[in-house]
Amino acid sequence: MVITYQGGAFVKVQFGDITLAVNPVSKDSKRFKPVRFGADIALVSINDADMNGLDQVSFGEKQAFAITGPGEYEIKEVFIKGFKSDSRYGGEYRLNTLYTVHLENMNLCFLGAHVGKDIPDDASEALDDVDVLFVPVGAEGTLSPADAYKLAVKVEPKLIIPLSFGNSAALKAFLKEAGEEADKPQDKLTLKKKDLDGKEADVVVLLPAA
Repeated sequence: MVITYQGGAFVKVQFGDITLAVNPVSKDSKRFKPVRFGADIALVSINDADMNGLDQVSFGEKQAFAITGPGEYEIKEVFIKGFKSDSRYGGEYRLNTLYTVHLENMNLCFLGAHVGKDIPDDASEALDDVDVLFVPVGAEGTLSPADAYKLAVKVEPKLIIPLSFGNSAALKAFLKEAGEEADKPQDKLTLKKKDLDGKEADVVVLLPAA
C-alpha cells in the first residue's frame, strides 16, 4: 500500500491495481489545487469544493465509484463503512462522514472534517482496531491541534497521520501535543501489515503533493 497526501483532506491510497481517492479537491476549490488522476473508489466526507472533486478522479479507463455518505459498502474486495458526524468546516454547520476502510488486512480511518471531541457512539465499535488514522488538524471548523491529538489517542491507532490543511503552525502545535518531533516529513508512506508491529500512536507527517 502506498499513501500520498494531496493537500487539504485529500489522500490517495494505492494498493495493487486499485486506487482510492479520499476527499478529492474540486476544480472549484479556492484553497487547494486539484489533482487529476483515475481512481476506482472515491470517498467524500462533506459536500464542499475542498473535498467533493469527484470529476477530478474519474480519468481515462477509471471511473470512480463515489461514496458520499454513511452506509456499508464493498467494492473490489475493499470494505468501507461511513458514519455520520458533525463539522463546522468553513464556519458553518455541516454533516460530515467519517470512513473506515479495510484492505490488505489493514484498517484505515479517515475523519474528514470532523469537529467533535469524541467519536460518535455508532462508530466507536468500528474504530476498535484502527491501524492508520487520518486526523484533521487546525482547519477552520475542524479539530484544534490539542483536541485532534486527544481524539487520535482515544482511537488507539498504530499510526496517526495529521492532515494539516496547509497550516504549518497547527501541525507544529499538534506535534508538540504528541510530545515529539516527527521524523522528517515523507513524500509518501509505503506500508505493509508487518510494518505496524510494535507501533502505538506513532505520528507520521506526509508532505502535500499538490
